[in-house]
Amino acid sequence: MTKLVLVRHAKSDWGDPDLDDHDRPLNHRGLRDAPRMAARLADTGFRADAILSSTAVRAATTAGHFGEALGVPVELQEDLYGAPGSVLLRAAMERGVDSVVVVAHDPGMSMLAGALSDGAIGHMPTCAVALFTWDEDDWDVASAVPPSSWALETPE
Repeated sequence: MTKLVLVRHAKSDWGDPDLDDHDRPLNHRGLRDAPRMAARLADTGFRADAILSSTAVRAATTAGHFGEALGVPVELQEDLYGAPGSVLLRAAMERGVDSVVVVAHDPGMSMLAGALSDGAIGHMPTCAVALFTWDEDDWDVASAVPPSSWALETPE
């Protein structure tokens, strides 16, 4: 079985207009939502083999909460910052494990989630978690066929 979890980073802080986009931290809501959504995923019994994250502060911080909840170290990848959906999927595939969490940004996250859900997911709000499951144990096969199931969870 192959599993892909897409996590859009939690809500970021726009309080300092001079701060580089890459360096924006999470705001109060993001700091609340990230550990909650990570715990919700962990409570489902989901087990990750790898967690990949953009190097942006807001994504890395979000990923850190998921890593803590799932007991998996976070692997930061520069190419996930602002990446299109195809790059996000390729990063998961190239990791070479069955169950991957990818934490990154829009519009790439929403585009990939929309493609994998046959358009049912139109937009991933901040800190949304989309889980896609394929019955196949091979990423090459999984990436060529629709997932056998998917679910979307969003913060309340």
